[in-house]
Amino acid sequence: MINKEKWAEVIKDWNEKEIPNATKRSIKINPETEIQRAISIIGPRRVGKTYEMFILIKDISKKFGKDKTLYINFERADLGVVNYSDLVLMLETYYEIYPENKKKRIWLFLDEIQNVNQWEKFVRTCLDNKIKVIISGSSSKLLSKEIATSMGGRSLSYKLFPFSFREYLMTKGFESKKFLSSEEKSKIINFFENYFIFGGYPEAVFYPEEREKIISDIFETAILKDVIERHKIRNISVMKALIKALLSSKEFSVNKFYNYLKSQGIKVGKNAVYNYLEYLEDAFFVFSLRKFSLSYKKAEQSLPKIYFIDNGVRNFFINNFNGLHLRDDSGFLFEGFVISELLKNGEKNLKFWQDKNNNEIDIILEKEKISPIEVKFKQKLKSEDFKGIEIFLKEYPKIKKSYLINLGIQKDSKKTSLLLPYSLSRIS
Repeated sequence: MINKEKWAEVIKDWNEKEIPNATKRSIKINPETEIQRAISIIGPRRVGKTYEMFILIKDISKKFGKDKTLYINFERADLGVVNYSDLVLMLETYYEIYPENKKKRIWLFLDEIQNVNQWEKFVRTCLDNKIKVIISGSSSKLLSKEIATSMGGRSLSYKLFPFSFREYLMTKGFESKKFLSSEEKSKIINFFENYFIFGGYPEAVFYPEEREKIISDIFETAILKDVIERHKIRNISVMKALIKALLSSKEFSVNKFYNYLKSQGIKVGKNAVYNYLEYLEDAFFVFSLRKFSLSYKKAEQSLPKIYFIDNGVRNFFINNFNGLHLRDDSGFLFEGFVISELLKNGEKNLKFWQDKNNNEIDIILEKEKISPIEVKFKQKLKSEDFKGIEIFLKEYPKIKKSYLINLGIQKDSKKTSLLLPYSLSRIS
């Protein structure tokens, strides 16, 4: 039980604390929304969810005063075990210190909320009293679907990922424009290679001299350990074997992987393998693309392609931080980069296409319109690079627009626009 004196100390310390500066992200969160729902910021550990809260707090403080905000990180050691009654006392203490705010709008920022027993009950009570609540937590403990269930639909979830390439450029003070000088082109190519190999986790970006160590720590403690601890996974060797298999499979079959484990004398249930894959996706470690089909059943029954959300973490696991042109997996990494960028831009419905003759389109973007997107890790394109697009457009004649992402040419066209990797925002 946390006493009132401790809460008063925490609340007054917060009001005196200087809010740290943070890099603005592309994510757009409106903390002043009139909708009576909690705002939840979810995503992998160490992607900047706390700093996104600080950005929101700064904006609110400028308009309404910092005393209208209260930020609590529930991983701080001096709080110990926190439960519902502690939170009720926290709010009572806040109003004792700021009685003038009793009839005013206030914002509670509750970080790492998954550490609090019955936190959902407290948040719902706050919402009923028109208190704005912003919550955050580690992705493997506080997932969007869990929030939706526990909050009875009274939450708005925002996903925060490692830096997109556009955000990465912002940290370097570089603005990507439609037209670039030769010097600017040289700079952006250099930036792209670094981002492509080492990924976009903020710490790895801001401290490049330590980035390999930082990426190692993110993998070991913030991803793998978190997944294993949460789900009480005992067979860690199978989880590591699964990650290794995902790295080398173009399309991943649980059945094939399960049979491989059996052939090696490793005992594990097939359902456990399905669960392990789901845990990795829930933690935003990997994401899967299903095959595009107008038949939902066929799409769901297809073998998925698996990609990693961050190239840096992937490259750490295979112990390969070699440059673009010194590796044999650059094409696959390039596909993963494009898909990851689309996800970070808020796209949700991504699939791939393949016909019975193995003609392929790397990405099918489904929204108001269906957009086929081919990805080629090439400076110079040849006629055969357009083969998949041409066959797809013949099969689906109502689809008029396609895109080909490449390394050398940017050119708009009514039929197939050629885009460089830093111009993906032009895809509509």
